[in-house]
Amino acid sequence: MIPRPFRVVSNRPDTPDTVTLTLEPAGGVPLGFAPGQFTMIGTFGAGEVPISISGDPAGGPLVQTIRDVGGVSHSLARAAAGDVLTVRGPYGTGWNATDAADGDLVIVAGGIGLAPLRSVVLDVLANRDRYGRVTLLYGARSPAERLYPGELADWAYRGIEVGITVDRGAPGWAGRVGLVTALIGDARLNPARTLALVCGPEVMMRFVAAALRDEGLPPGRIRLSMERNMACGIGLCGHCQLREFFICTDGPVFGYDQLDGLLTAREV
Repeated sequence: MIPRPFRVVSNRPDTPDTVTLTLEPAGGVPLGFAPGQFTMIGTFGAGEVPISISGDPAGGPLVQTIRDVGGVSHSLARAAAGDVLTVRGPYGTGWNATDAADGDLVIVAGGIGLAPLRSVVLDVLANRDRYGRVTLLYGARSPAERLYPGELADWAYRGIEVGITVDRGAPGWAGRVGLVTALIGDARLNPARTLALVCGPEVMMRFVAAALRDEGLPPGRIRLSMERNMACGIGLCGHCQLREFFICTDGPVFGYDQLDGLLTAREV
């Protein structure tokens, strides 16, 4: 429950409403974490919000990609180099992508859902020889709203099969236009050896999970990140309860076999 002070090293605009903050501890040791975990990050006087960690789990500064959608996130998005923020954590479950070692891995992201998956991509690239085929399928609302466009190209160069689509094209855009689910069939996955990691809006994750099931992946080999209504990060407040689960402690990463039926249930 005790926050640690972290100093902003840089604030990089990524899209019209999204920034990536790079932070370092203002004294003390760096924050260790597993890909998929989150922090409670805030500013003095404005409160705190849960944000998945986007940095390199092997070490280095704390990296958090934040979308400016509310009062606290607006305060965070305006943080400048030298500002001090509060950080608690890390909390929650991780992607555990090593379960795909000696097999294939497919990563499916929608919009800012690529941010919680960036750390697992960096971890996979650092241990690329442990995995077979690694595929990243990414859907954004428009070309201008793609996260990490330079890194996407670098990841493709370094041995990840990258497929990108946008909901709406723009002048000069020669890539795919359409839903990210359309990329799944084209990926020609081998369901017997594939682990899927999925993050994005809940409606997108429902359809992606259904498309992966149509390709033959069992529910236990599909994992979703659910950053839903978290407030305290440690299972006390109950804001993020999803029937018997608390997202902040039992998740945010769940197997689809745990969530099947809950994502479409009203008032859950």
